[in-house]
Amino acid sequence: DLQICQHQAPTCCTKKMEESYQAAVRRERTQSIQALNFELKYMIVGHITAFQEAFESLLRFAENRTSSLFETAYRPMAKEAAEPVKELFTDLSLYILGAETTVESAVLRFLDSLFPLVYSRLINPGITDLSEDYTECLRLTRQDINPFGRYSKNMVTELSKSLWASRMLSQALSLGIEVINTTEHAALTKECTRALVKMQYCPHCQGLTLIRPCVGYCLNVMRGCLASVSELDKQWREYISTLEYLTNEMAASHDLEIALTGIRNSVNEAILHAQLNGPQLSATVDKVCGQPKQQEGNLSSDTIVPVKEATETQTFVMAHASLNNKRREFINYMKRSRTFYASIAERLCDGDLVMRDSSTCWNGEDVV
Repeated sequence: DLQICQHQAPTCCTKKMEESYQAAVRRERTQSIQALNFELKYMIVGHITAFQEAFESLLRFAENRTSSLFETAYRPMAKEAAEPVKELFTDLSLYILGAETTVESAVLRFLDSLFPLVYSRLINPGITDLSEDYTECLRLTRQDINPFGRYSKNMVTELSKSLWASRMLSQALSLGIEVINTTEHAALTKECTRALVKMQYCPHCQGLTLIRPCVGYCLNVMRGCLASVSELDKQWREYISTLEYLTNEMAASHDLEIALTGIRNSVNEAILHAQLNGPQLSATVDKVCGQPKQQEGNLSSDTIVPVKEATETQTFVMAHASLNNKRREFINYMKRSRTFYASIAERLCDGDLVMRDSSTCWNGEDVV
């Protein structure tokens, strides 16, 4: 009553053993594909972590640099500016990691929070009553009167360009893991399972436990079984080309490091622009939001923050170098995996599974 290992000669197998063999080949195939995938997956996961650590180091450095601008040049508003600065860099970090947000919304939210501080601490330092309503009016007015001039738009443009490539690379790496995980659990068809049993275990039914499949026979069976997986070859090659493009973009015109460290200068230019146009801004704000309460004399000292020197230049240089090295190392490795899905049958038939350098092997029907 055998269904797969039918043979003229007497057999050592039963139908129940055939069922056990079918379960065995399914398990073995999953394990052998997992073993092939392991190195590739390990490499991608390692780089996801390395890239994210480098991004975080660069973001922290740029955030500290931007905070130190307020602590050194704009001390009257340094304490209150700390939260908007932190929010800006949190938003940029989330954007890189693929959150449903945009660089433009992050930058404009920051500038909306910054304008009430610039207006009340630098342009009109006598203002004391910064009520919620008045602050909200200033935030909304910022969008109409554009106190920071072209610097708002420049900041959005520069950051969007450089962060886009980093975000895309981050998403592309996650997609790579998803593809590999899916191929590991590709179901074997009934025909494929039977063909694998016939190739690997039917010799056992005749007591031929040391005979292994012929190379050509193994390749035919594996190619048939993995046709759906090897169809990924074209898309996988395109995927590697896309990764190459993104890593080159990150290193060229979309240099993340230059854009992030440039935030400090952009913010400084924007604030200076607002101060230069202070009288016109005040006239417009007075019409729209009314006149707030004024106080004579200097501001109380509790808004002054002790100056903290930015001592992270070394960290930044290391993160920058690390990011560049990781990019190069990673893309060189991925280029070598270009034929990963095209050669999967060959790799599964390599090693212990088939008989090499021997005069006899199993061809599916008999020993040849």
